[in-house]
Amino acid sequence: MKAIRVPEIAGAYLFEPTPYADERGFFCRTFDADLVRSVGIDPDAFVQDSLSRSVRGVLRGLHLRSGAGEAKLVRCSSGRIFDVVVDLRADSPTYRGRAFFELSGETQVTLYIPAGCAHGFQALTDTADTSYRIDRPHDPSEDVTIAFDDPELAIPWPLPVTSMSQRDREAPSLAEVLKQREK
Repeated sequence: MKAIRVPEIAGAYLFEPTPYADERGFFCRTFDADLVRSVGIDPDAFVQDSLSRSVRGVLRGLHLRSGAGEAKLVRCSSGRIFDVVVDLRADSPTYRGRAFFELSGETQVTLYIPAGCAHGFQALTDTADTSYRIDRPHDPSEDVTIAFDDPELAIPWPLPVTSMSQRDREAPSLAEVLKQREK
């Protein structure tokens, strides 16, 4: 397993496993505390694991948390997703930077997203399971959502959106969210 820096988002990493394949399928390590620690991430900070299942075209996001934010490890364990990270940390050298990834069950690559970054994804396959390892218990009062189609972000979503939550559909623009965060 190796760690790869994401240049567009300071502090973000891709953790690329080394699968061992044979006639039965494959085996790979999807988390390695020593490797995570070697790039400055506390592996013991993660307190919650979650899983979402989405069908082709479903869009989830763009989500982040107010307050201290939340760091997370995201992996597509089955299927494929188009994954998006937007750096909204005002003090970051990559502030407002965007990065796009295709995560898949084939590769089992894990993406580390630092606290203060918005995250979203779109399912590219009939079924896509996405696993999250989060460093803070979820508090719905801290949920923040940004419009997925904000022209300032110009995210190149690969498919027409087939479904999304009411909250995501009604999300404010990036400018509105940033204005609220300044208060």
